[in-house]
Amino acid sequence: MTPWLTVVGIGEDGWAGLGEAARQALGEATRIIGGDRQLALLPDHLQGLGECWPKPFSLEPVLSGRGSPLCVLASGDPMFYGIGATLARQLDAHEMRVFSAPSSVSLGAARLGWELQETEVLSLVARPLAALSAKISPGVRLLILSNDGTSPTQVAQLLTNRGFGASRLTALEHLGGARERRLDCLAADWSFDVIADLNLLAVECVADSNAQRLPLTPGLADQLYRHDGQLTKRDVRALTLARLAPMPGELLWDVGAGCGSIGIEWMRAHASCRAIAVEADAGRQAHIEHNRDALGVPALRLVAGRAPEALAGLPEPDAIFIGGGVTVPGVMEQCWASLKPGGRLLANAVTLQSEALLMSWRERIGGELTRISVAHAQPLGGFDTWRGALPITLLQVEKPR
Repeated sequence: MTPWLTVVGIGEDGWAGLGEAARQALGEATRIIGGDRQLALLPDHLQGLGECWPKPFSLEPVLSGRGSPLCVLASGDPMFYGIGATLARQLDAHEMRVFSAPSSVSLGAARLGWELQETEVLSLVARPLAALSAKISPGVRLLILSNDGTSPTQVAQLLTNRGFGASRLTALEHLGGARERRLDCLAADWSFDVIADLNLLAVECVADSNAQRLPLTPGLADQLYRHDGQLTKRDVRALTLARLAPMPGELLWDVGAGCGSIGIEWMRAHASCRAIAVEADAGRQAHIEHNRDALGVPALRLVAGRAPEALAGLPEPDAIFIGGGVTVPGVMEQCWASLKPGGRLLANAVTLQSEALLMSWRERIGGELTRISVAHAQPLGGFDTWRGALPITLLQVEKPR
């Protein structure tokens, strides 16, 4: 089939930077849809009628003309955080063709002499700044697509607050165009108030002596969480995540989430992992909101409500963790019924009553029961002794496919 939609990536160098095929497509188009800045880069002699995207943004002008030839303008590489990727989720591959220009990330890596495959890339365009927290680590290089001219200042402040004020920042404005400019500074000293909205920020993370370091493995230190005592402790949390076994793109229900630690560390396992935390207590909901931002997973979804009622209508999960409310009538039944075939369920019990419930469920659906006991050395007079935490019983079961 002949594609009816042509997506053309255009850089700051405008018409002069386009290839012959992209120029021909634009020259033959009767409709050209794009942003104000992109349309202004086109020459006046084109026959196509320029149309700006509607506000608020919508794909309707493109999708309503499905089958009729038209062009869409994009910045740089349309398939890299661009409109091309958005359209590709709505259309079949044979319906469109794409002409790419170099992305700002490619241009930035070229200016800095950085190996792109060794560099973390993050977009803050219409995304929360808190997502950056999961990427900050000593020695890491970041290329950040800024949301606007205030993004570099916000990033510098976040780095400084995390104890990475010695990190080297480079703001690259209008890459590839006549107005290209470079600004360099340490995060703690950042003082550039006026930055172009169209900018790419490069960060070389350097830790101060007081830096807060977040490891990639499960089992973050307990003191990193804000909680009221309702917290799956570090050692049990690490074992729980290992048994839940997060895989890219999978969804977890964290039921009776407390401070949200299991859902948070599930999402930290991979950038595409998703989690829904279900919590009825308003104070703990506030803790979850704080913790998810502080630990770099602002996309964690919080459902304010009590299971099992709050579980109705939620997306089907790949895994479920029940940390609180095991004995609440209907919770185990609803979770087991909602779990995908092949999905994993893990439930923790501390009391005799909840442990007995897990044992009865094991008789019904199978699975593996494990008891965990952790003790820490603590002072006893002039000596040390072991102080044990309450033992925890785990039921781990996989739903038949």
